[in-house]
Amino acid sequence: MRIAVNTRLLLKGKLEGIGWVACETLKRIVLAHPEVEFYFLFDRQPDPMFLFADNVKPVVLFPQARHPFLFIWFFEFSVARALRKIKPDLFYSPDGYLSLRSKVPQVVEFHDLNFEHFPNDMPKIHLWHYKKFFPKFAHKASRIVTVSEFSKQDIVDCYQVDPGKIDVAYNGVNEIFEPLPDAEKEEIRAKYSDGHPYFMFVGSLHPRKNLARLFAAFDRFKTHCQNDVKLLIVGEKRWWTEPIQKAFEAMHCQEDVIFTGRLSAEDLHKVTAAALASVYVSYFEGFGIPILEAFKCDTPVITSNVTSMPEVAGDAALLVDPFNEDAIAEAMRKMLDESVRAELIAKGRERAKDFSWDQTAETIWQSLMKLNCKN
Repeated sequence: MRIAVNTRLLLKGKLEGIGWVACETLKRIVLAHPEVEFYFLFDRQPDPMFLFADNVKPVVLFPQARHPFLFIWFFEFSVARALRKIKPDLFYSPDGYLSLRSKVPQVVEFHDLNFEHFPNDMPKIHLWHYKKFFPKFAHKASRIVTVSEFSKQDIVDCYQVDPGKIDVAYNGVNEIFEPLPDAEKEEIRAKYSDGHPYFMFVGSLHPRKNLARLFAAFDRFKTHCQNDVKLLIVGEKRWWTEPIQKAFEAMHCQEDVIFTGRLSAEDLHKVTAAALASVYVSYFEGFGIPILEAFKCDTPVITSNVTSMPEVAGDAALLVDPFNEDAIAEAMRKMLDESVRAELIAKGRERAKDFSWDQTAETIWQSLMKLNCKN
């Protein structure tokens, strides 16, 4: 059996979001099925770390696909040509893109359809591409994998897709995330926040991550509580917008906000485990891996009561209206209560047991096999 896979997001030192999901699941699928030939389709020379076993054959295609026009070239010409040559039994794409020109049976993974609900949150050229092609990908796909029941229903509602061809494979969490001893927590706080306790946010600094309201909420929390708590912002400013900048500039406690930039997985683990709480109040998510990362680190979580986040968090987090700055600030205030934190930590520890990359990989594999059995 031959399976071709879109692996353009497997980039050493640059794994983010979907790239991490692809890495963790593909590694497990490849190692569990040595009888299968996997053809990994890259858009640049791959690092050997992503050739997980001898049954992986790398194929480098042109061009490097990092712009909507290059996406079209890459998938509609380069990938289509490669699939004609390889003649795989199926093509799996973990980042939402398919080749409309190829006749090979295809399985796609959609993580969310945020652009359908908040179109003003992204550049117009990217929005044009998503709006034009993702409905076509949804109908072209022989099967669809997605990351939550919320996202499954959203795909059904937005694109009128038969729910019977959609499988839900919940994300897992990197095994590196675990609690730290108190002494090491103090070292991390000394390094990042001058020894002060801190709330943390991690993610791409994108409008839907709700940073503008997070800044305003933190300002209110500081004004009413008079404390030494800091706010650590972990992520790159690639999507930093004027409204986010204005919200930051309007803060009275700017000096209490610390920007770390992007962190390695090891450093992110330590920063998460040493945090007073993780504040993840996006207004749209297909899943929300940082929620699980915090649970695994015995770090309590404040997250949103919309889209997929209640589904992931269960009763193990403080759920707030992401559009209500006072509600976010009040949740921060509650996190100063040790009894509240202790209860959430215990619940989060239990909730995290329901998610694993092994389970994710097996669900994806079963979805691929549903397609293969039809051929």
